[in-house]
Amino acid sequence: MKLVTAIIKPFKLDDVREVLSEIGAQGITVTEVKGFGRQKGHTELYRGAEYVVDFLPKVKIEVAIDDDMLDRVVEAITKSANTGKIGDGKIFVFDLEQAIRIRTGESGPGAL
Repeated sequence: MKLVTAIIKPFKLDDVREVLSEIGAQGITVTEVKGFGRQKGHTELYRGAEYVVDFLPKVKIEVAIDDDMLDRVVEAITKSANTGKIGDGKIFVFDLEQAIRIRTGESGPGAL
């Protein structure tokens, strides 16, 4: 099993969610986060005072999947989250040792 974590632009969330549903990824967790990388933030003007916004809003998506779905999920996220501009995000893939469904006690791939 794998845990795929993607950090994307917030306005791309619906596109990514739809594509993941189409390929059969059954559950995703979404968290609103802030971060910066190569974008480096930007400067804004508020009531005449200039200030720097270092951390930009992003969305973190986590999907637990079976090993055989990995390539399809990564490709789906990459294509649907891509704008071609700096700040599109990153995808991280982790090995998932154990998954347990709380309601039934199922474990392993059956719990996904």
